Amino acid sequence: MKPEELAKYIKEQLLKKGVDDAIVSLNKQECSQIKFSNSKVSAIKDWYHMDIGIFAVHKKRTIAISIKDFSKKAADAAIEKLLKFAENLPPNNEYNGIAKGPFEYKEIKKGYDKDIEEINKGGNIKLVKQAIDSALKNGAKRAAGVLETDSSSTYLITSGKIEVKEKSTSLYFSLRALIDKYASCHLNYGAKTLDNFEPDKIGKEAAETAKKALNPVEGRTGKFDILFSPLAFANILGNIGEATSIFSVESGLSCLAGKLNKLIASPIVNLYDDGTTPNALGSSKFDAEGVPSKRNAIIKNGELKTYLHNTSTAKRHGTETTANAGLISPEPSNIILEKGKSSEEAMLKDIKEGYYITNLWYTRFNNYNTGDFSTIPRDAAFYVKDGEIKFPVKNIRISDNILTILKNIKLIGNNPEQIFGWEVETPVITPAVLVKGIKVSKPE
Repeated sequence: MKPEELAKYIKEQLLKKGVDDAIVSLNKQECSQIKFSNSKVSAIKDWYHMDIGIFAVHKKRTIAISIKDFSKKAADAAIEKLLKFAENLPPNNEYNGIAKGPFEYKEIKKGYDKDIEEINKGGNIKLVKQAIDSALKNGAKRAAGVLETDSSSTYLITSGKIEVKEKSTSLYFSLRALIDKYASCHLNYGAKTLDNFEPDKIGKEAAETAKKALNPVEGRTGKFDILFSPLAFANILGNIGEATSIFSVESGLSCLAGKLNKLIASPIVNLYDDGTTPNALGSSKFDAEGVPSKRNAIIKNGELKTYLHNTSTAKRHGTETTANAGLISPEPSNIILEKGKSSEEAMLKDIKEGYYITNLWYTRFNNYNTGDFSTIPRDAAFYVKDGEIKFPVKNIRISDNILTILKNIKLIGNNPEQIFGWEVETPVITPAVLVKGIKVSKPE
């Protein structure tokens, strides 16, 4: 039995066994990863992964499993195991069903690139070498990072009369150029195509910024204006994206609870979740229920307009799904801050005294419900006085409230970048952002 036929068989058998709802997804991935350190390739890994994910609801009892054995015998065993397991579960009285189709779908523009499939066969090493050579040529002492490429396909079939498939590719590149302990710069790139990927340019820019960070001095504490690079501000917006999930709101893990249609940010802030954005890593023509992806205004002119829902949570709250399933927990797809009109140079000129931050890490919440958090600037960071960068700094921490950050946004840049990585698990598209009056302290 072919994999797609097996997925259909599993759905049909679940319905014959009396389940209320069923979603079966066949997922295939062909991946390549190249790690480099000390300016040399240190590891190469290629792998192929295929599984069938099964979500079923039986008498209000929700169960999710996956199988990697594609035999009919294994499928039958998995179905029996799933139903027996359901007998021992309490009913999920908050469950309200899955989407009912069929739907019409639009293909994601720039969602697939055959050239990425080709570099999966060995061409990616050349791209890594270009970035390393460029970083060293422009002053870095060493470079480290990773290049990951992926070619995947998904076939989804549900009891809601939905049957849809999609093929996609992706590329993620991360490079850190280093000169010494403090003089470094981290840049990354993510997309579904190779269209705008310039590894030599990334290496050059990282090295040049790292050189500017040589010989940093101890940073001052107090309240300062801060210009965040796209990489740094994506770290903050990624946490906002997580807070918009109705799961986070109901779990007491969101500072946005009870704030619908209230002003939570500067009026110049327009923030979207958009699963249809061309060439964006989180884009897909459907969510985990098979609902066509859409663009949702999360914050409009500073006001919170929606939480993110799947079909079940939307019914519970008397609204419509935002196409963000997550069968258990609704999830953002791409968090996008609408660009402004300011250049980075103009935003720097607006700072009387403050900092320019290129990267953040260890962003942690003291209180998820209120939004109190702290984060540590990493890599190149600079003191700004009277609109000019004066010197690099070290050993500072940002300790404030994430809603205060949103409300204190003064200027938004005009050159957005797509950011994804270790500290930014949901793809974020954002320009640089100037925030006024942020608390700066010392790391403990």
